[in-house]
Amino acid sequence: MITSKGLIQLGFDKYTDFVLQDDGNGTYIKEWLSSSDMPTVAEIEAAHIEWQAEYDAQEYARKRKEEYPSIEECVHAILDDDLVALQEKRAAVKARYPK
Repeated sequence: MITSKGLIQLGFDKYTDFVLQDDGNGTYIKEWLSSSDMPTVAEIEAAHIEWQAEYDAQEYARKRKEEYPSIEECVHAILDDDLVALQEKRAAVKARYPK
């Protein structure tokens, strides 16, 4: 399967190197704009799998980011001299979503 993530993983840019299209029968490369050779479907699929593995490996980081204290909370903790509570909240999030 051809995906923009696979092509991007290979180092191509979706705004300058390729145009994908799906007319209902699957995605295909409508236009190849790069001066580099167009990769094969197998190369794109392998790159997509690599991208997916990297993405999946960072799930903990995405979940942590959602629950970490906001910038506003951090500023208030600094101004209120309550860094212990802030660090406790961050530690709890880290414990919920370990690396």
